Amino acid sequence: MEELTILLLQRIALLLLCAFLLTRIPSFRYLLDREINLRTVLSHSVIFGLFGIASTQAGVIFDGERFYSGLWYTGLAPDETLVSSGLVAVVIAGLLGGPAVGLGAGCITGGYTLTLGGHLIAASSLVNPITGFLAGLTARFFSQERVISPFKALFIGMFAPILYMHLFLIFSSRPEETIPFVNAAGVPLVVSNSVGIAIFTAVIRVALEEKEREAAGETRRAFKIAETALPHLRQGLNGRTARKLAELLNRELTNVAGVAVTDGKRVLAHAGKGAKGHGEGGILPREEESAEIGETGLKMVSGHERMDCGRPRCPLRAALLIPIFETGEKVGQIILYFQRQQQIRPVEIAFAQGLEKLLSHQLDMIAAEKAKALLQEAELRNLQAQVHPHFLFNTLHLIATLIRVDPAQARHLIVQLGAFLRSSMKLASSSLVPLEQEEQQLKAYLEIVRVRFRGKLDIRYRREEGIEQVPIPPFTLQPLVENSIQHGLKDTSGGGLVEIELARDRKDKRRLQVVIRDNGKGIPPHILAVLGKAPIPSPGGDRSGGMGIYNVNQRLIRLFGEEARLRFANRPKGGSIVSFQIPCPAPGERNRGEEVTAHAD
Repeated sequence: MEELTILLLQRIALLLLCAFLLTRIPSFRYLLDREINLRTVLSHSVIFGLFGIASTQAGVIFDGERFYSGLWYTGLAPDETLVSSGLVAVVIAGLLGGPAVGLGAGCITGGYTLTLGGHLIAASSLVNPITGFLAGLTARFFSQERVISPFKALFIGMFAPILYMHLFLIFSSRPEETIPFVNAAGVPLVVSNSVGIAIFTAVIRVALEEKEREAAGETRRAFKIAETALPHLRQGLNGRTARKLAELLNRELTNVAGVAVTDGKRVLAHAGKGAKGHGEGGILPREEESAEIGETGLKMVSGHERMDCGRPRCPLRAALLIPIFETGEKVGQIILYFQRQQQIRPVEIAFAQGLEKLLSHQLDMIAAEKAKALLQEAELRNLQAQVHPHFLFNTLHLIATLIRVDPAQARHLIVQLGAFLRSSMKLASSSLVPLEQEEQQLKAYLEIVRVRFRGKLDIRYRREEGIEQVPIPPFTLQPLVENSIQHGLKDTSGGGLVEIELARDRKDKRRLQVVIRDNGKGIPPHILAVLGKAPIPSPGGDRSGGMGIYNVNQRLIRLFGEEARLRFANRPKGGSIVSFQIPCPAPGERNRGEEVTAHAD
């Protein structure tokens, strides 16, 4: 019994080779990921079936008296029985591929066993498909595991040889001859099969984990390089940033002989070996003769002729050319140099492809951030352009009138107009400003409006103490107040009232509520439904009438979220209300304006 056990365990070496070969098959990963279709079932049934046939050929023959092995079995005598590890491949097929793959591999192995003949051939052939199917059903209890653990496989592997021995006893017509065989081969089969299945799964787990760890390590390295390179890329691709990037890559990539960064035409920086021939002002690899890899634009160059820089002892003999794109346009290139072409392994190629995507995506993000900043500046300029022309014309016309009748009042208006313009220029440089700065512009505007509508308009302004530093988008309050005056109080001969209230919300002290009320004619229902959501066309077709309100609303939503949007309503006794809420520190809490500003940017 001991000799048979050792002999069968020696045959397990064949299974270890099979397990290693399986990890090299790309489609095998689909099986492990449970992406099973008809093609996967058929292909892996054949693969495991062939492994089962090979394991069967590596078995040992029992002739009723002794066990012996041969080189190749083409047929068995009627009194001979083949003891093999073929069930190991069938059980593994079921555990990894489910009932379909297990049954398919079992049928192929059982069919081959049937051609060999021998004692109790029916039991030897039937046990393979039954075992494969049952192993597949058992695997469903461990479907959350990609590869079943060796410890669990060890115990699952015991039932196959036990079932084999039971079938022998069931189909046997000569129990007196079968029982000695079961007594002699039962324990060795149980031990060798369970150990073989456990080793098989262990080899697969170790090989896959090692490969995945290597891939994960390369991914982490690519992310680290991309993250470290981001501050340099924000400054644009120039000589200084290219040098930092080349030094970073040369330091992190131990298998690389040198790194160069180019603008596509000339070398901006080089780090590592070969700097005299391939450094700044040096020779670039012949890209037109390079081999393109995949669809990303990555290219590989090798050979002395394509890499020749004119130096006879140049150590660089191969290179990977990694393009850098910004908004779809190629803006540069990273060249990874190697001393031999054999050093360019699939790991290096995968890393280079990942690096190209990461750097290009980062450049796209930087370009998007710049475009966003320009858009915000353009919006502020647009608000200024809407406010100033007609406001300046009306104010200057009023000053010209007052110069004759009330020079002191005219001087006062000139001072207020200067303060208004000065504060407007300051506000245009930031996306968020303290409330007190926005208030300065509003107060200057209100002083001018009070003089202009003297006796016809009453303006009441109230602000709660302690909210002076709350960050607010510039050009927010003045356009809303101007809208109430110009449209809400239009055609009002006297008795106009505009109330401006800034205070913490009563229910939530972390929210600043701004309310502007007027006692005018209110907002027509058809305009109320879309006000702030889109520019409102005037009767002449001009859409600039509601552009200021629309821009204010969109900036509030973009900076603070949907909760900060403008809310419009008509008052029961005439007039309208516009309000909005933005974050603010609670009483006694430290001002968090810097955090809000960082979020907005």
